Order: sequence, then structure tokens, then C-alpha cells
Amino acid sequence: MASRPAARLATAARREQLTPVDGLAQLSFVIHAMLEHRAAEHDLSMIQTRLLGVLRDRRPTMNELARLLGLDKSSVTGLVDRAERRGLVMRVPSVTDRRAVLVSLTDDGRSLVSQAAVSFEADVSVLLDHLSPRDRATLSRLISRLLVARAAGQGIDLFPAGDPEEESVGPRVAQGRSG
Repeated sequence: MASRPAARLATAARREQLTPVDGLAQLSFVIHAMLEHRAAEHDLSMIQTRLLGVLRDRRPTMNELARLLGLDKSSVTGLVDRAERRGLVMRVPSVTDRRAVLVSLTDDGRSLVSQAAVSFEADVSVLLDHLSPRDRATLSRLISRLLVARAAGQGIDLFPAGDPEEESVGPRVAQGRSG
């Protein structure tokens, strides 16, 4: 019969290993809470935060935004309207398609995104400090592999090929459906 300290150590060791599904779900809750906290500091909803994140390094059309955010076009129109009233984004006519309108960050929007990104990065860094540099590098490679494969399956290029001022630049971050 195992001693109580040994039994506690065995139980603790089992508790340190979650299934991939449980681990990813719980990690997503932690990251989401961090992001929500930083968004709230700037009076932003999560979907507004996602919109600004999409616009960090690209100028998509309204239709592309709808696809990237997983929303219908009327929802995106309202979302952009609200962000535009706050002075965070602007609509710009496309130079290649007179019917298309591009959406881009304003200087105020870019500043807000930069501030929030620095704070969020600090939050995530505190969490990642629990890992060795080697484990952080491995985690980064695995996350990248998963997200690139998922995005490719959806026809999304995660790595912009050009200047954010160019039209229709592919998204850096895969965007799933969110509310």
C-alpha cells in the first residue's frame, strides 16, 4: 500500500496531464478571459476586438470581413458602422473595383490596437513564463502548424504578402465564428 505522500504525488502527476481536448478548451478559456479583460479596458466587445485584429495588417472588403469574421454582411456593416462612429476604422473606395469598399484602421484605431496588443502580449507572456524556452518554441511551432493547416483548409493565407495599405491582403490570424 502506497504512503499518503506518494499517493498524493501520483494523483498530482495525473492531474498535470490533460487530454488535448480538455487542455485546449481550458487554455482557450484562459486566453479568452485575458483578451476580454484587455478589450473591456478600451470599451470594446470581443467581436469589435476581432474586427480591429483583422484590420491590423490588411484592408479587406466588407465581403472579405464577413468571411473572416464568420458573420453575415449585415452584421459586419453594423459592426463597421459602430467602429467608424468611434473613429477607429474608415471605409475607403477600392481603386481596383468601383463597387467594393475597403475597411482600414484610422490612426486612433491603430493606436488603440497597439496599446491593447502590448498589454495582451504581457498577459500571455506571464502565462508562458511557466514553460522553458524550449517548450515555448515547441508550443509556438505546434500552434502555428495547427492554425496554418486550418486556415489553408478555409482558403485563408495567414501571412500577408505585402503592405497593409494594399488591397485584399490575406489575414494573419485565422478568425472563427464568435459573438
